[in-house]
Amino acid sequence: GSVFWHSASITITSHSSGESCCCQSQRRTFLPHGGHPSEWQTHQHGPLSELWALLLDEERGRLFVGAQNHLLSLALDDISQRGRKIYWPAPVEWREECNWAGKDITAECMNFVKILHPYNRTHLYACGTGAFHPVCAFIEAGQHAEEPVFKLDPHHTEDGKGKSPYDPRHTAASVLVGEELYSGVATDLMGRDFTIFRSLGRRPSIRTEQHDSRWLNEPKFVAVFLVPESEDPDDDKIYFFFRETAVERQQGLGKTSFARIGQICRNDMGGQRSLVNKWTTFLKARLVCAVPGPDGADTHFDELRDVFLLQTRDKRNPLIYAIFSTSSSVFQGSAVCVYTMADIRRAFLGPFAHKEGPNYQWVSYQGRVPYPRPGMCPSKTFGTFGSTKDFPDEVIQFARHHPLMYNPVLPHGQRPLFLQATVPYTFTRIAVDRVTAADGHYDVLFIGTDVGTVLKVVSVPKESWHRMEPLLLEELQIFQVRIRVPHPTTWACSALLFPQHQLYAGSTTALAQLPLHRCGAYGKACAECCLARDPYCAWDGNNCTRYVPNTKRRFRRQDVRNGDPNVLCSEGELEPSRNPRRDTVPQKQLYGVEGSTVFLECIPKSLQAHILWTYQRTLNDPQREVQMDERVVRTERGVLLRSVQRSDAGLYLCHATEHGFTQPLLRLSLDGDRRLAGHGCITSMVTGRAGCRDRKVGGQRQQGQGWGTCCSQAQAALPAHSRAGCLQGRAVSCSSWQLPVPSSSSPCLGPGSPWGQQGPG
Repeated sequence: GSVFWHSASITITSHSSGESCCCQSQRRTFLPHGGHPSEWQTHQHGPLSELWALLLDEERGRLFVGAQNHLLSLALDDISQRGRKIYWPAPVEWREECNWAGKDITAECMNFVKILHPYNRTHLYACGTGAFHPVCAFIEAGQHAEEPVFKLDPHHTEDGKGKSPYDPRHTAASVLVGEELYSGVATDLMGRDFTIFRSLGRRPSIRTEQHDSRWLNEPKFVAVFLVPESEDPDDDKIYFFFRETAVERQQGLGKTSFARIGQICRNDMGGQRSLVNKWTTFLKARLVCAVPGPDGADTHFDELRDVFLLQTRDKRNPLIYAIFSTSSSVFQGSAVCVYTMADIRRAFLGPFAHKEGPNYQWVSYQGRVPYPRPGMCPSKTFGTFGSTKDFPDEVIQFARHHPLMYNPVLPHGQRPLFLQATVPYTFTRIAVDRVTAADGHYDVLFIGTDVGTVLKVVSVPKESWHRMEPLLLEELQIFQVRIRVPHPTTWACSALLFPQHQLYAGSTTALAQLPLHRCGAYGKACAECCLARDPYCAWDGNNCTRYVPNTKRRFRRQDVRNGDPNVLCSEGELEPSRNPRRDTVPQKQLYGVEGSTVFLECIPKSLQAHILWTYQRTLNDPQREVQMDERVVRTERGVLLRSVQRSDAGLYLCHATEHGFTQPLLRLSLDGDRRLAGHGCITSMVTGRAGCRDRKVGGQRQQGQGWGTCCSQAQAALPAHSRAGCLQGRAVSCSSWQLPVPSSSSPCLGPGSPWGQQGPG
């Protein structure tokens, strides 16, 4: 099925009860912006439009987009193709009225389409802000991809109050169940009357109690889902995920945001004498995502950002994946927590939170709970009541005053599944794909950030299936973000959907379509494919390619759980690793001048690999590990060899060690030929210091040879892969030639450069 990510398999039935990643995780591969493969497709909507809602429809083969004053219909197999478009602006009089109220005519007084749902086989239901006049309409979209119909009748629209927010900056979440729309939204112009609202359909509209902070307190709605409780549809419940200002926070400590999960019964009809046209089954509980600390000093992630519901074989027990960020200005981080319906139901069947008065603390209610228990749906499964209107008055009154549960919902494993701290981004969206691999089922997480990247994470078991280890496989720079803004939904990924092994990512201005897997990026060797531990990929005997279940055993060599090349790969495929003297190891030649500096560069394909350097005088001599000291300095891109000595000449072998497996990557031959000692220009270029005009040849100016010739010869003598090649110095005449200083974007600079951020001296 499709995955909706507005704003991405191990069977997680036994998720982590042990440690999770608790600090910055190193990605295995990184694809920068501009390095997109040919199979990526993009759609740019335009500089004046903003994309607000996505709806993936596999039956119609279309991707529907809600934007500023527009609705788009794009081909699912190639979103770069020209799609169909509906122009749906707010009426002129609404825009003028909006402008007179002090709103920005271009930034606010437009129709921002924020709600998109499939209504039936031929129509969609869409709602927009309508220049602070919420409006909804039915969109005719046809039944099949080949039908060209995509139209809206502007004369047949309806009031969008309680469905779409007035202000485009306000969040809203909704789900269409049957012919009824369940929404979490602000229902007034000022954005102060927040409600959970049922509209459309034949039954009367129902909402939460108005202006009661015990029910809702400045909520920001994130997601809404239908989850059946039993075989009886009368037991179906709607779950709302939101964050709000915590009423249970001790007075005088300021406002604190808590993540919440709320529930209502789908067949709730309101009360008969009290709570008329109001929910009688509404309950809410705190959603906790925290890293346990000493003496109860837990690190909490309270800012709920997005929620993904992963369906399992049992529709009554999906898994809930949620992403959070911290609200602290001291500690910055993001986390993914996983929740089971069993834990959620346990919280709603637990004690109610109770407060005697303004000066009392919140405690667990110890009195008698009336029957039927508040929060239970009227059905044949749990009682004899046919409607909520038949509930006794004491049940209705208890529900009015006790919407909050005392016990929170804790994540599976009592801690986050995956988190990142001290990184320059915040998680904004998540989608999860359950993947069948050779050794089991794995959940692959696609996490969007506020800097336009998508993280690809897989959770694999450690000692047992009850302890999980998250692996950060890839980081993809999907969208170019020039500045990082405090509102993640304004930038970066706002939606993820992925049918048919395609990932659809959206920002507020662009869409991208790309494969879920880039198996070829892991390398061309069996060991590299195995070490990647990507459940989408397997070694087919020649290449690292997409894994296809139910193929012949010899064509599906894959080991996600252990990632051991010694088990997966044949002796012939591992021979280069076992015998680094074989000619299959790439070799490069370097030249060093006595007293100069030489950089030995070696960058593994996997950023998670540890690099080990060994040295041997000749190919027949034994290898010994290169020890780091003040003269031999390790950097992110290799080793910096300062004050080169004659004894440094020889063979340097770069090994990559990952997951207990070591393989040679590169052999560098350092030549200390004294014939090059006269070329001061070479020393100059290798060390990245002064230009050629500040040097003499061999300490003496040579007769009959100009400085330009000297520098040209020196540059020609240096290999292209040396630092001089990176600097790209050009000698025209010795009196004018200088080594250019690289720009800040040059690969010569940065944390991995031997010169650091300052450039050559």
